[in-house]
Amino acid sequence: MSASNRGVRVSASLLGSEDSKRMLGVDVTRTGVQPLWIEAQNGTAQPLWMPRSGIDPDYFSPDEVAWPNHTLPGGATNASMDSYFSRLGFKNPILPGETRSGIVFTNPDRSIKLVNIDLVGHHTLVPFSLFVLVPGGSTDPRLAQIPFPFPETAVKDYTDLTSLRTALERLPCCATDASGTTEADPLNAVGIGQLTDIGAALVRRNYRRDARAPDLAQRVFGREPDFVMRKQGQAGAPATWIRGWLAPIRFQGQLVYVAQVGRPVGGRFAASGESRPVLHENVDEARNYLIQDLMYSSGLEKLGFAYGVGAASPTHPRTTLDGATYYTDGLRAVVFFSTRPHSLSDVDFLDWVPYLEGRDTPQSGAAGDAGQ
Repeated sequence: MSASNRGVRVSASLLGSEDSKRMLGVDVTRTGVQPLWIEAQNGTAQPLWMPRSGIDPDYFSPDEVAWPNHTLPGGATNASMDSYFSRLGFKNPILPGETRSGIVFTNPDRSIKLVNIDLVGHHTLVPFSLFVLVPGGSTDPRLAQIPFPFPETAVKDYTDLTSLRTALERLPCCATDASGTTEADPLNAVGIGQLTDIGAALVRRNYRRDARAPDLAQRVFGREPDFVMRKQGQAGAPATWIRGWLAPIRFQGQLVYVAQVGRPVGGRFAASGESRPVLHENVDEARNYLIQDLMYSSGLEKLGFAYGVGAASPTHPRTTLDGATYYTDGLRAVVFFSTRPHSLSDVDFLDWVPYLEGRDTPQSGAAGDAGQ
């Protein structure tokens, strides 16, 4: 996959098991590493640097990847392996007129990997977001392009924030089961922007595609989630999930996704092998965690809160599909994405529901009392 922007061209490709053996001498994918080959052509007049953490916040160093392949007693053989892996790793800077290539050792993704490449210079940022196919993966074509499950005649494009807010508040409060008769988890978030910008912001905060069987039981607009992402907890621990559906709404041509944000009971202390995690009852806390996470992604442009979920107090909670209960202030967070970079001080807070003026009392379950 290749792309060009402002005098810079980048290409990216993932190495499968056979590619890894051929290039590295060993199959590093068996240790949970996904090697990503990157080539960057610098057509600008200044040196550029590529921060690896923009591609994967938990990327592996070449020495880390070499270590599980060391032999005993090793000695010179292991030192030679370390040196070889290091030479293959991507090296900065990329000088003017230079083409540089190398490997970044990333955590694995399935089917398709969204690769964020930021090339940084003096007062300069040249960002790229590429969808790269995973070798041997079962490709979901919806991930390689912007999905349009609705006929264009069924899609309403809103041009002003007032009418957009009204449309968002008319969206369903919750998902349902496959029959459409039983309420499922609440739809407590909305994301607006281009697919690459939304994906880039989430990947930069370490969310990865991770759909599981319980996720597919949730239905909105009569279909399973278009995407499911989970925050990568320490040592594979369970963490926040996001299930999203493209809505039959646009805002000034931008895509609008309605989403569920939740966490399992026990959070990161829940059993990591749990096949059917139970929704934690405080769904507002999970929603607010996501907002704060995205504010540090450098991709958040606007933030607002709208009604639409309906309040439920801790003493009168709602029940979802698997018998779990939850309470909520009844609001959904509305986040507008832009192409990075966007600092915290640049985020525009919409004057819809004055959520940020309230007290930090998320246990109340009353829309006007909670704040974050």
